[in-house]
Amino acid sequence: METTEPTPTAAAAEREHVDVLIVGAGLSGIGAAVHLQRNCPERSYAILESREAIGGTWDLFRYPGIRSDSDMFTLGYSFKPWTNPKSIADGDSILSYIEETAAEHGVGERIRFGHRVLGADWSSAEARWTVRAERADGERVELTCDWLYGCTGYYRYDEGFSPKFEGAERFRGKIVHPQHWPEDLDYYGKRVVVIGSGATAITLVPAMSERATKVTMLQRSPTYVVSLPGVEPLAPILRRFLPEKTVYAITRWKNVLITSLSYQLSRRAPRLMKRLLRRGVERQLPEGYDVDRHFKPDYDPWDQRLCVVPRGDLFKVIRSGKAEVVTDRIETFTEQGIQLESGRELEADVIVTATGLNLLVAGGIELSIDGEPRQVSETVGYKGMMFGGVPNFTIALGYTNASFTLKTDLVAEYVCRLFKYMDARGYRVATPLEPDPSIPREPFIDLTSGYVLRSLDQLPKQAARAPWRLHQNYARDVALLKRGPVDDEMEFAAGPAGDSARSGEADARLAPAR
Repeated sequence: METTEPTPTAAAAEREHVDVLIVGAGLSGIGAAVHLQRNCPERSYAILESREAIGGTWDLFRYPGIRSDSDMFTLGYSFKPWTNPKSIADGDSILSYIEETAAEHGVGERIRFGHRVLGADWSSAEARWTVRAERADGERVELTCDWLYGCTGYYRYDEGFSPKFEGAERFRGKIVHPQHWPEDLDYYGKRVVVIGSGATAITLVPAMSERATKVTMLQRSPTYVVSLPGVEPLAPILRRFLPEKTVYAITRWKNVLITSLSYQLSRRAPRLMKRLLRRGVERQLPEGYDVDRHFKPDYDPWDQRLCVVPRGDLFKVIRSGKAEVVTDRIETFTEQGIQLESGRELEADVIVTATGLNLLVAGGIELSIDGEPRQVSETVGYKGMMFGGVPNFTIALGYTNASFTLKTDLVAEYVCRLFKYMDARGYRVATPLEPDPSIPREPFIDLTSGYVLRSLDQLPKQAARAPWRLHQNYARDVALLKRGPVDDEMEFAAGPAGDSARSGEADARLAPAR
């Protein structure tokens, strides 16, 4: 009996189909799912998660002291008040918050764990994505969806950035990277050197000082560090008079405005901001401490992210003598530790390479449109959440100068608005139009941090004006994504072989004939 290969249409019919496929079950993925359930309950969805647990970053990172680097009243979801008294919260508390959110809304039932997404292929003929994934057991599976929603964060989960250190193989102690922290690592009573000066290093030093004999933070150059209260001071006062949701909203906006003011002041009056940050550091360090060498960066504030220390914990362990900061360059690793270019040797039993992350947009998913590969790096970002020429595809990326969730919440709300707009007009496809080539292109992220500069060639571009401009400004994005039009510079189609309409034409098509 002769057999024939199934036609593409027949093969697609055998695949599981959902209206929206979310990739990633971390902070933004769980939030996106709840927004969908609340605002677009008629749409089916599923979540593919490569790991075996929800939480993303907050389940993956297990290093000592792991915590938020921004306050939880802005890192928390807009729809679920953060009631824990900790403002700068530890990783376990944040993970519990995400798990509690998922349980309250039944999101866990929609998650397929152990499914790593490899690629996604858009078919204009069928107006849907075919998504290829690999399960933990190695089996390949395919699903189809009308809309693909990437909630994968902005860095590679399987590896961090690890530069090559001369002589590392000679070191007799233990070398670990924070992204892959060994559960059995014992550093009690040992000498620890933490290489790095970013948020991870500044978190590790005070946390490891509780058990280690001495912790040294070895940095090539300083970072701006600011101390914030570990507990939000306003919320407890407001709770005496107001309901929790109101307290959360007020505290959230208060913190948004303070962060925005800090950022704007840094951009418009960098010298003043430098003086304010320096005074804050000087007040918490011993008299005579060499602030210029160890806490005076050679760039302006917010050219890179400011590092937050709750309750000044980093400065406390420096004052106590349990930790020190060394600003120097590494010449080579030795059997006993690290030889510096200055000639000093740092003896160590454990070396932690807190040397940064590797950025990865949309989890590295390989995209193709009607059989033609499409590189994200060759596109221009649309409102910081879609890409020119790529239909029915959204990513959730947070701010670089404020809490991650502030932006991802807005993205989720915008997506739901867009869905309702399309439903009302009978559209199934939405594609941001490519901006005019005459509009200047710029890097997608304007930070000068090493992890950003190493990855610029992998990131999309942005253009000089909205909606192609990535605003690092929550208030402006509220106006753009929550209140602004959803159809600006967008092309819509009714579906397979359907008519298309450019932005501005949709309402005209629906208007009654005169």
